[in-house]
Amino acid sequence: MKKFYTVVTSFLLTGCASMTTGSNQSISVNTEPEKSASCELQNDKGSWFIPITPGSVMIHRSYGDLAVVCKKEEKSGSTNVKSSAKGMTYGNILVGGLIGAAVDVGTGAGYDYPTMIHVPLTK
Repeated sequence: MKKFYTVVTSFLLTGCASMTTGSNQSISVNTEPEKSASCELQNDKGSWFIPITPGSVMIHRSYGDLAVVCKKEEKSGSTNVKSSAKGMTYGNILVGGLIGAAVDVGTGAGYDYPTMIHVPLTK
């Protein structure tokens, strides 16, 4: 019986999105009309770099916007990408309660960014 309570307690204290998808996400960036730019991605969880586009990087998910700034010689471009709540975050409120939802929100695991980001470069 003690083992049963341990399993139930662990389930209730762990966020659903944290368990299924984690707090990291792969993001791909492409620059247009030219390739071979370098990009910096930044949110409230950190900063990441893509040395040459098109390229990908693993970032930490977050509620906050993801700022993407790309540069190539005299051209540059930037965009802000909003995160969106995953559907399982809402389900977690019903099944895992507020503690599970708080874990997902705190770790960023309850949010997603688009997997492909296009950044236009201009002079």
